[in-house]
Amino acid sequence: MRLLIATRNRKKLEELHRILAVSPQLNSIELLTLDDVSNYPEAPEKGLTFAENALMKAREGVKHTGLPTVGDDSGLTVDALNGMPGVFSARWAGKHGDDKANLELLLAQLSDVDDEHRGAAFVAAVALVLPGGSATGNREHLVHGKMPGRVIRAPRGTNGFGYDPIFVPEGHTVTSAELESSVKDSISHRGRALRALAAVIAKSL
Repeated sequence: MRLLIATRNRKKLEELHRILAVSPQLNSIELLTLDDVSNYPEAPEKGLTFAENALMKAREGVKHTGLPTVGDDSGLTVDALNGMPGVFSARWAGKHGDDKANLELLLAQLSDVDDEHRGAAFVAAVALVLPGGSATGNREHLVHGKMPGRVIRAPRGTNGFGYDPIFVPEGHTVTSAELESSVKDSISHRGRALRALAAVIAKSL
């Protein structure tokens, strides 16, 4: 059985593969990425919620490949910024995927915020869309994951991407980028969501 993971983000792919690979329900499932299938036009992330974007990616994968597809969207929500950057996390500084610029802008925006008010959380939505017949339509499943914590004042660590170097998970004293991969996977927003989805995938494929 084959399952398409609708992303090209290399570091995200490594994380997704690690998390899904340790799920015993998925041992017999071949995981594919967008680089393993014929190119198709990827719709821009125009949703106003993580769930909308995750479902859109998964639906596009099914539409263009006919394969069961997992789509995800995630980002950082900061209390002092009323939940922003949120769905705009990857393009907070204007250019999509410029981690350094996004991180620097966020730190600048929080520069005068006291430590006790720098609460934040990483949030993920992961969708599984299964191709259906013309009469029934596609079957869709959606799960969420959350990792609460706080934003510190300067980056630390290299084992991560995005806002990981400035985010300290709740109950820890090191940043997400300083955690061992296995530890991070066990508490991360995406890890929690994918583990919840693993049983659904195993029953559905």
